[in-house]
Amino acid sequence: MPINVRFEDVKVGDDMPGWSRTTDFMNWNRYAAVNDEFVYIHMDDAAGRAALNERGAFGMGNLRYTYMLNALREWIGDEADIREVGLQFRAINQKDDTLTVTGKITDKRVEDGENRVFLEMNVVNQEGQPTCPGHAVVVLPNR
Repeated sequence: MPINVRFEDVKVGDDMPGWSRTTDFMNWNRYAAVNDEFVYIHMDDAAGRAALNERGAFGMGNLRYTYMLNALREWIGDEADIREVGLQFRAINQKDDTLTVTGKITDKRVEDGENRVFLEMNVVNQEGQPTCPGHAVVVLPNR
């Protein structure tokens, strides 16, 4: 359920609520079906091991992008807008990893008539290792 945060409710240095998901073949298959991304390295352990010398099949990078969007939308609610999201894929996520989206507010200001909030974000695994550093800009309504 969205929190529906308002511009006046946040300050620089605040953390957005963490958002977690444990990934497995079920999540990967659902994502692949919607995005037509049935790629062997994401579905077959032998193919994953052969491709990158990994433990087995590994998750889609873009799935972590959608996790960032899900985390932002759950935090800001439907009355706010996600204006920008950018990220880099820095580590592989493995099957059964628990991925947590984190975010910290780095700036907030009224710009071009919008209440913009700037965040540094990441997706960290269950060991606390960052896998996907990025940033976001959201536009929040007033109280």
